[in-house]
Amino acid sequence: MHGARVGAGTAEALGAVPDSAGVNVALFSAHAEAVELCLFDPSGGEELSRITLPSRTGDIWHGHVAGIGPGQLYGFRVHGPYEPARGHRFNPAKLLIDPYARALAGPLVPDDATYGYDGAAPEPDLAPDGRDSAPFVPKGVVTAPWPRAERGPARPWSETVLYEAHVKGLTKLHPAVPEAERGTYTGLAHPAVLEHLTRLGVTAIELLPVHSFANDRFLLRRGLTNYWGYSTLNFFTPDPRYGRPEDLRHAVADFHEAGIEVILDVVFNHTCELEEIGPTLSFRGIDNASYYKLLPENPRRYVNVTGCGNTLDLARPEVTRLAIESLKHFVEAYGIDGFRFDLATALAREPARFDPDGTFLRAIRAEPSLADVKLIAESWDLGEGGYRVGQFPPPWREWNDTFRDGVRRFWRGDRGGAGDMAHALGGSERLFRDKGPGSAVNYVASHDGFTLADLVSFAERHNEANGEENRDGHADNVSANYGVEGPTDDPAILAVRARQMRNLLASVFLARGVPMLLMGDELGRSQGGNNNAYCQDNATSWLDWSRADLELADFTARLAALRARHPALRRDTFYTGAAGLDGQSDILWLAPDARPMAGADWRDDPVPAFGLRIAAAAPDAPSLLALLNPSPDDVPFRLAPEIGGPWRSVLDTTRATSPAQVIPNGGTFVLPSRSLWLFEHE
Repeated sequence: MHGARVGAGTAEALGAVPDSAGVNVALFSAHAEAVELCLFDPSGGEELSRITLPSRTGDIWHGHVAGIGPGQLYGFRVHGPYEPARGHRFNPAKLLIDPYARALAGPLVPDDATYGYDGAAPEPDLAPDGRDSAPFVPKGVVTAPWPRAERGPARPWSETVLYEAHVKGLTKLHPAVPEAERGTYTGLAHPAVLEHLTRLGVTAIELLPVHSFANDRFLLRRGLTNYWGYSTLNFFTPDPRYGRPEDLRHAVADFHEAGIEVILDVVFNHTCELEEIGPTLSFRGIDNASYYKLLPENPRRYVNVTGCGNTLDLARPEVTRLAIESLKHFVEAYGIDGFRFDLATALAREPARFDPDGTFLRAIRAEPSLADVKLIAESWDLGEGGYRVGQFPPPWREWNDTFRDGVRRFWRGDRGGAGDMAHALGGSERLFRDKGPGSAVNYVASHDGFTLADLVSFAERHNEANGEENRDGHADNVSANYGVEGPTDDPAILAVRARQMRNLLASVFLARGVPMLLMGDELGRSQGGNNNAYCQDNATSWLDWSRADLELADFTARLAALRARHPALRRDTFYTGAAGLDGQSDILWLAPDARPMAGADWRDDPVPAFGLRIAAAAPDAPSLLALLNPSPDDVPFRLAPEIGGPWRSVLDTTRATSPAQVIPNGGTFVLPSRSLWLFEHE
């Protein structure tokens, strides 16, 4: 290795790209003074040689190394000033992971040597640390490109039902999955899992992060790990905890075969290097001042709109290029169908304010490989002006937390909840007026917060196991326990909880927008009241299939089937009151005494029952009538003759299954307490 032939190479492709003669290596660093390529033996334990990259084109350092190829382990050492006050943290004692590595070998071992500064110094991050970090850092693996993967079924958004899941949590306890495959990419695509999702009516699985990620030191000190994975180490490599890269590729193909798209949750807002006292693993040591947003008045410190210590600077073209190339890689090499962007507002701050026409958002629109992928924004961050729901440009869809909170308030019986519920069912027009209701991803539970079962079982969070004295996680969950905090054997309380779960699920599927389910909500999964289980890689977070509520799963499948059968529930238009196909208005909001709902009705306390009559969306489709009662009391609901009839029930949340009931034209229906009924016009 010491006699390896090194040529100038090219700056065209970043990373380590093999060819017939060797490997071309290229690394971006605007402020470096020299870059060394470090080659390792197959075990990763012995550094065989250091090769100074001989060429620089603009801010790209590059060279071609003959005689090596796919399978070669490597990393970088980057030379430059260690001047934190100016934003520079170069330290060649630290082995750095190639941001463009397609695979990693070896674990990230917690050790003080991975920190670029001397922790014993009076001001630790101002003095460099000279220990070699190579024994503790994963190595990049030179990887030959794969043939382009086949894409999925490309369902329109109007037919999409999302299912948010964790690779490990979904199958770790699944009895039908072979034990060796549980919690892996392979287990994820087991026929039993695919059959369950297909029966539910799921059309797209949205996976929590699969990019390689790190376990934060503060968690390891508590005996915990970063289960969710929102602490990215590398944006091109699937995390090896769940299997090999090719296992993910095969799993995606199996999902496509089952007619299900695969969407990845990606974290381009920050990295696992955290604040200035975090480790030096990749970006910080390659070019801290280019990759991260630094405080203009004090470049030693990081802009932190993520709550995780740092913020990637996607206003810089080189950082945007990294993100775009990562997305392209997962589309082309793995067949991924879309992406959900964590804290997406942080990706469009230029430099500090949100810009819907910012560098990163423009780059996505301009990239042909991403033209038809599904894009979902979590449209907020923790910075000033960070809440931007409804403001991401087409074709973005956005998580709709106002739906979540409004639906929860209504079914809990909060004052003003009826107006919130009407707004949610209609597609959240106040937020999405310029985009249409199909831009809203509607949900009542996600990975971040209570599960559906906990939402109706706990009035308070119970996060003691996270080691933060129950201070972490949301304090206000708009939840209720209906008499007992947590588990109970009281049949009356259990009946109310079951009914409320069905009400919440039904609300998601009957609303205009894109419905999303959280993994296991259809089976009654509980996290024991933990609403921030990001560090619970154990039975708290894993889906316990042995305790599955199969009646609730059947009910959820019926909801998806109803939505698929009725185009009126899937239209990408807001309710306008214009004439429908049957000559009547396309929406009528109804009070229990047969009057149209008036302004004061929506604000009544206690929250009133109400109904909505939805006109048919096609000549051969029936009109729909939904009646909702959040009250603990039954409510007589009278229908005026002009509403039409008779109406036959097709959904009833008072029980998982129930016989159809009919309301004659002009008849009265006693609407049971805490229930939602859906009728079709006969």
